[in-house]
Amino acid sequence: MKKITVFVFLLFSITLSAQEKSNIDKVLSQWHKAAAEANFDEYFDLMTKDGVFIGTDATENWQNKDFRAFSKPYFDRGKAWNFKTLERKIYTEENSEIAWFDELLATQMGICRGSGVLQKTNDGWKIAHYVLSITIPNEQVEATTKLKKEFDQKLIDSLNK
Repeated sequence: MKKITVFVFLLFSITLSAQEKSNIDKVLSQWHKAAAEANFDEYFDLMTKDGVFIGTDATENWQNKDFRAFSKPYFDRGKAWNFKTLERKIYTEENSEIAWFDELLATQMGICRGSGVLQKTNDGWKIAHYVLSITIPNEQVEATTKLKKEFDQKLIDSLNK
C-alpha cells in the first residue's frame, strides 16, 4: 500500500508540474501576443508590478514604470513588436512560486533569445524579469565586437567614473 501511495503522489507531482509549465507557457505566449496586437494593458498586466525588462542595448535595464513609459508610444501606434516563439524551455521546482525559462524568438532583429523569471501571484503567473538578447553566430562575434567597440568603451568609461 505504501508503494502505491508513493507512486500516486509522484504521478500527481509530475502532472502538477506539467500543468504549471503549461500555465507558464500560456502566459509567455499571451505576453508576446499582446505586444504583437499592441494591447498595452494586457501586456503589462502579465508582468509583476516591479517587473524588469532588459533590452538588447547595454543601457536598457527597464524597471516597470520606465518600461511602460518607453513602450507606450509603440503600443499607441498600434504596433509594438512581434516576437514568434521558435523554441521554449520552462523550468520549475515542485511547489515553487518561481519559474524560469529561455526561448528562441523570430523577431524583426532576426533570431533573438529571451530568458527570464516568472513569479506565481494571487492572479496567476507573472513575468518578473525578462532579458532579450540578439544572437550572434560564433563565426561573426569578432566582426560584431569590432562594430560595437567604440560604443562599449564609452559606456565602460562612463560606468567606471
